[in-house]
Amino acid sequence: MSSVLAETLSGHLGRQLLHWAGSQTDLWYLLYRCVTLVQKIHEPLERGVAVLDNFLTLEEEEAGGLGGYYAVGVLPNNIHLCHQNQQQENVQRPEGHPNALHNLFFLEETLNNGLPLSPPHNSVLMQRENMQVMQPCSAPSSPLASPGALNVTSFSLPSTTGGAFTVIDTGDPNWQATKPTVRERNAAMFNNELMADIKFIVGTDDHIQTVPAHKYVLATGSSVFYAMFYGGLAENKSEIRVPDVEPSAFLTLLKYLYCDEIHLEADNVLATLYVAKKYIVPHLARACVNYLETSLTAKNACLLLSQSRLFEEPDLMQRCWEVIDAQAEMAIKSEGFVDIDLKTFESILSRETLNCKEINLFEAALNWAQSACCKMDIDPTPQNRRNVLGQALTMIRIPTMTLEEFANGVAQLGILTPQETIDIFLHFTAKNKPNLSFSSKPRTGLKTQVCHRFQSCAYRSNQWRYRGRCDSIQFSVDKRIFIIGFGLYGSSTGAADYNVKIELKRLGRILAENSTKFFSDGSSNTFHVFFENPIQIEPDSYYTASVILDGSELSFFGQEGMTEVCMGNVTFQFQCSSESTNGTGVQGGQIPELIFYGPMNSQGQIGAAAVSTTSLSNNNTPSTIIGNNNGED
Repeated sequence: MSSVLAETLSGHLGRQLLHWAGSQTDLWYLLYRCVTLVQKIHEPLERGVAVLDNFLTLEEEEAGGLGGYYAVGVLPNNIHLCHQNQQQENVQRPEGHPNALHNLFFLEETLNNGLPLSPPHNSVLMQRENMQVMQPCSAPSSPLASPGALNVTSFSLPSTTGGAFTVIDTGDPNWQATKPTVRERNAAMFNNELMADIKFIVGTDDHIQTVPAHKYVLATGSSVFYAMFYGGLAENKSEIRVPDVEPSAFLTLLKYLYCDEIHLEADNVLATLYVAKKYIVPHLARACVNYLETSLTAKNACLLLSQSRLFEEPDLMQRCWEVIDAQAEMAIKSEGFVDIDLKTFESILSRETLNCKEINLFEAALNWAQSACCKMDIDPTPQNRRNVLGQALTMIRIPTMTLEEFANGVAQLGILTPQETIDIFLHFTAKNKPNLSFSSKPRTGLKTQVCHRFQSCAYRSNQWRYRGRCDSIQFSVDKRIFIIGFGLYGSSTGAADYNVKIELKRLGRILAENSTKFFSDGSSNTFHVFFENPIQIEPDSYYTASVILDGSELSFFGQEGMTEVCMGNVTFQFQCSSESTNGTGVQGGQIPELIFYGPMNSQGQIGAAAVSTTSLSNNNTPSTIIGNNNGED
């Protein structure tokens, strides 16, 4: 009889079970029988509980009596009294089950309250099988054997280590309960097979990776994915091949769409920018461009210029041009220069503001042509390199070289035709110069600008002395510039020669230094000394300018110094340096001028030349003066 009833409970939850239940005259004996039957079912306990839940929650009119009380989760008063006076009931218990009534009441509580959990409050409302039940603060220990009970495993929230999300294990059937936010739940689905409805085969045969994804998440973050999955021409594919994207870049895109996190590195930022452009995810593309701008140097400027032209990023292009114009010789000697495309190569050769010697540009062009020959698998002979260069060769202004540079270099390499070589020699030496296919007009280069930090200068019989001591000042700017040198005061007692060492530091690290000489004519004019190459100055960081002079003991010195100077569209700020051991500071001393290349405007021109400066004199009273950018007071 018991096995038959167990089969009925597990297979049918209809009226036959209800008629059998209604025929029982003693409710407690009925429940005890149910417990016995459930224990005999060789399936997990959860299924048995679900069976009894469905049984006890049927509507009252179908149950014909007590079922209605269980449907609302309460018991009639007489049953509660029976519970309180259980020892007075004449309930016949089977032999071997002295605790059967206690087991019965635990089952009753389990049926009404669900599986035991530990909520943060005394009682928590939860939905289970469309029935509202009350969850106790702590579950009682059950004397019932539970051969099929679930083992609930612990699950912790994902942590962030080194800026990357840790792998989230969604094997826990209740993993959703540990994720209080939509972002955390979405993050759990990143690169996860669980509920994935699309797979991407990313990369080429050499480096290929299968990436699971979820159409809904991708479509809400990209209009391309939306059109791909839900648009009018959507195809119902289970796998999509993406051979033109690197797997690491594709995962970076998905990490942004799932987790709202962006993790970029130098070796994948260009590939990530490509995939962001391909799937029209503008915020990720903007983050890539910002990353490239902050890491822009002369060594990668040409390659980034080529990429920015491809991706149509005008802001990044302008940044690249600023670096290439100011540090052209370093840029064209970089390893990445030989990998740029032909149009970018020609745009650099034709650049009017390029700040380098033509002989260096010619040598860089030959290196680019040799690399192009190797890529085309042809011998890099002079004739082949000339063919690869084509019209780009005429963009190099060979006639502006010195005669020595041309005679000892270009003329002997076999790149020019004999007639071109003769004509250029005649251009250097003859009165009647022949017509040339090369421009003889020198490039204009960049216009230097000068920041004056003193309003006047002076001299005294006992000032300004040197004796090997250091004059130093700290400065910062609000836009990227390129420092090319300093303006210094000279002798106040007549003409004199000076040996000088100039230095530029950031956070104690030497960025550039140069030892040189200059001649002072005894006037109060400043005398310019330069570094070998321009130094890139990033905004909102303090740099230290230092000089050590050796020459005439007495010189002019500046006074009425200014803490802030506006030069065109660049604002300089000055503060004293702890490295200054000769008295130079904000209010007075040496290093009256900083010589630099400024940022370009949207038309590729240097910003306005007018200067407005705000000064703090000795009595801390602000004043304003107007100057120019040619070093004159």
